Amino acid sequence: MKKKWITLCLCAVLVLALSACGDRIGYPKDGQALGEIGDTMHTAFFDFTIESAELADSFDGYTPAEGYELLVADITIENTSGMAQPMGVWDFQVQWNSLDGEDPNLAFGYPVYEGEGDDATAYTNVSQQQLPNIYEIQDGEERQGILLYQVPEGRETFSISFLEYFEDDTTGDVFFVDFTL
Repeated sequence: MKKKWITLCLCAVLVLALSACGDRIGYPKDGQALGEIGDTMHTAFFDFTIESAELADSFDGYTPAEGYELLVADITIENTSGMAQPMGVWDFQVQWNSLDGEDPNLAFGYPVYEGEGDDATAYTNVSQQQLPNIYEIQDGEERQGILLYQVPEGRETFSISFLEYFEDDTTGDVFFVDFTL
């Protein structure tokens, strides 16, 4: 009986050790974390998952400028920080593949909102499905919404990113969700 118990305990320890060595997708390593659609990314403030993404000619009556289409990404955010977190329109950036002759440093954008300037309060949603331009997410709260981006036509490869930004104006890890449409 004692031998069976020891064997059972050793098997349990082995299973736990192997599961701890498993896939660490979504957790930062060397300052960045990489994932794909459906992967949960684990920031210092919250977890987020890009549930789906698609390209569209229009969305909820909003049509992009000529030469552009819309990237519609469904996101779920869960505050895991232990305190309320302020969120805003510039939290999630999109990057896309640049074509020959284009400056790759300009191949990025922020969600589409109506308004102008550096003050996020001056912006309003173009769709009721979008996350608000400014909001607070309470500890333990989960929020789901749309990130709506205007991207150049003909792009297929994208990445939605989040950079940790702290109150003392320092930055932390960066999180990338990569996908091809």
